[in-house]
Amino acid sequence: MRSKYFTARALVVHVALAAWLVMCVLAAWWQVGRAFGGNSLSFLYAIEWPCFGVLGFFGWWALLHVEKPTEDDEVARREYEDRMRTEALAARKTEATTSEEDPTLAAYNDHLAELSLAPKKKLWGH
Repeated sequence: MRSKYFTARALVVHVALAAWLVMCVLAAWWQVGRAFGGNSLSFLYAIEWPCFGVLGFFGWWALLHVEKPTEDDEVARREYEDRMRTEALAARKTEATTSEEDPTLAAYNDHLAELSLAPKKKLWGH
C-alpha cells in the first residue's frame, strides 16, 4: 500500500509547501533588514511572515489529512437529508392547518417543500 505522503498530489503539495516556506523565510529576512535600516513598520512584517509560514504548514497538513467522504457516507447523508425534508414537509402541512397564515404564502411554501423532495438535477452534466 502506498503512503498518502508519496502520491503525485502529495508530492505537489510538498513542493508547494517547501516553496512557500522558503518565500516566507526570505520575506521575513528582508523585512528584518529593512527594520534595522530604520523602517520601524518592518518589525511588524518581520513577525507576520513567519505566521504566514505556519499557516502554510497547517494548510499542507489539512490537504494531506482530510479524507474524501466514502460512498457509504454520501448515501447516509442523502438518506438523512431526505428524512429531514419529509419530516419538515409533514410538520409544515400540520402547521399550515393550525395557523392563520396567508393562503398564498402557505401554498408557495408547500410548493417549495415538495420541490425539495424531488430528485436533484445534476448540474453541468456531473
